Amino acid sequence: MLQSGIANRAVGETQMNMSSSRSHCLYIFTVHQDLTKDKRTKFGKLILVDLAGSEKVEKTGAEGKILEEAKTINQSLTALGKVINAMTSSTPGKPTHIPYRDSKLTRILQDALVSSTS
Repeated sequence: MLQSGIANRAVGETQMNMSSSRSHCLYIFTVHQDLTKDKRTKFGKLILVDLAGSEKVEKTGAEGKILEEAKTINQSLTALGKVINAMTSSTPGKPTHIPYRDSKLTRILQDALVSSTS
């Protein structure tokens, strides 16, 4: 299962790296446990995330499709940074807007990020 995800991950060559990650990779596992004694079921979610690194266009020599991918990677990493910053700078008793909807990455990770602060 993990191998098929890795095989589908986009990679490309830049001046700095011959096999640069061109996408983030997320694996979401849903686990459930049936407790027969109590007649209950427990559910959990495990999310493994491998983020593509941010890039300085001048150093990588990115152009065309690779440049567009670099922009998208940098935008999603910036959005993740903004979410983490908003979560860590909130004042108790005073709600702070956390911009989960600014990227697909933060939207997908929203429930994992929320539960980690509760």
